[in-house]
Amino acid sequence: MLKRLLRHPRAQALLAAVLGRYLAFALRTTRWTLHGEEHFAPHAAGLPAVVACWHERLPMAPQLWILARSRVTLRNRPLQAHVLVSRHVDGRFIGGVLARFGVGIVHGSTRRGGRERGGAMGARALRARLDAGDHVVLTPDGPRGPRRVAAPGVAQLAAWSGASVLPVSAQTSRRVVLPSWDRMVLPLPWGRGALVCGPAIAVARDGWEAALPGIEAALTAAADLADLMVAQRRA
Repeated sequence: MLKRLLRHPRAQALLAAVLGRYLAFALRTTRWTLHGEEHFAPHAAGLPAVVACWHERLPMAPQLWILARSRVTLRNRPLQAHVLVSRHVDGRFIGGVLARFGVGIVHGSTRRGGRERGGAMGARALRARLDAGDHVVLTPDGPRGPRRVAAPGVAQLAAWSGASVLPVSAQTSRRVVLPSWDRMVLPLPWGRGALVCGPAIAVARDGWEAALPGIEAALTAAADLADLMVAQRRA
């Protein structure tokens, strides 16, 4: 009964609003350090990118967006970002949470590979956002894993659009690791946090497959560095 109630659209919307408020509070009370300013700056200034992070770090990803929007207004309009979420109930819930941070939501497929109609429509919508000068945000191992294994879509979109992949991650000293498939990290208030932005990865239009292992390695390296930075600050 409780599970059915929690999947009701109204209950989902209420929970998303509550979690969004909580995340905003937790992120605001965390003291953040940014590593990779030189990689981040061109995109904060408006150069479109396919921003990618592992699904487990998604609750902290809005902090990078908050930082970008606080620094730059491009062509007299705010910098825009759009996140791809699945049409599954979990994806809609995540979209409801992220919407609080001014991130646009694009609904895609719930299946990996992007071959069915929903995936193709999502890819076209993301390409249109990039062509308009906006950013898009992807979690290449979402929505259901395997953990830290990138689906082809991130490399395909970069190759198709000409935008680079920007690998990012985050970690905080005060956190809860959820017992989910991805070991999702939920930040707690008043911690010390690390944001990591790695070098942008260009993907050739012909041969995106060759870029996928490098994208996976870059995302994991960003996550590991964020972990290390937080551990060093706690020591």
